[in-house]
Amino acid sequence: MSPVTRWWWVRHAPVVDADGLIYGSSDIDCDVSNSAHFKALAQALPQDAVWVTSHLSRAQKTARAIADAGLNFPEPLVEEDLGEQNFGDWQGMSWAKMMATDPETYKVYWSDPTRNRPPGGESFADLIARTGVVIDRLGEQHKGRDIVAVVHGGTIRAAMAVALKLEPEQGMAIRIDTLSTTILENVEDGLLRGKGGVWRVVGVNRLVPE
Repeated sequence: MSPVTRWWWVRHAPVVDADGLIYGSSDIDCDVSNSAHFKALAQALPQDAVWVTSHLSRAQKTARAIADAGLNFPEPLVEEDLGEQNFGDWQGMSWAKMMATDPETYKVYWSDPTRNRPPGGESFADLIARTGVVIDRLGEQHKGRDIVAVVHGGTIRAAMAVALKLEPEQGMAIRIDTLSTTILENVEDGLLRGKGGVWRVVGVNRLVPE
């Protein structure tokens, strides 16, 4: 049987005090008080998986909350390139403040918001590229395993774009809620051996019942 590498993408818990603000790759806290939801996640996620988080504390705190809810797993790998999109000078601002601060740059950005970079930041296309590099590397290192990645909404959209060869505009259109799971399988086909296999989608933005 061809080996299947199954990725379980989990978006971190809701952030704290960031309503209406673009926090991007800023290291902002999250709320892990919903113990029932974490218990449900602990029951739904696989045993004996490889775990990975981004370097941001909200991803790591979410992973710890899942462990505290009853799922034992080894210390997660930390991958900075699975972090959220960096919005550069615009991080911590509202969209209205961005427009008021630099209306011309804001207008240019919105002419192609998935490929243009915010000032001092990166585009969603950049995020897709760096996410794909990590997926290829970890998928090869842990072929045939379950991999649980506790990361960010943008990262999970990027992973969907990598798996389905989506244009950035299509990847950005996917809804990913906090504490949802998205499951992607990479299947090593005999005809594609050594060329990355084929992807199939098991579920997107699944909200675990409490």
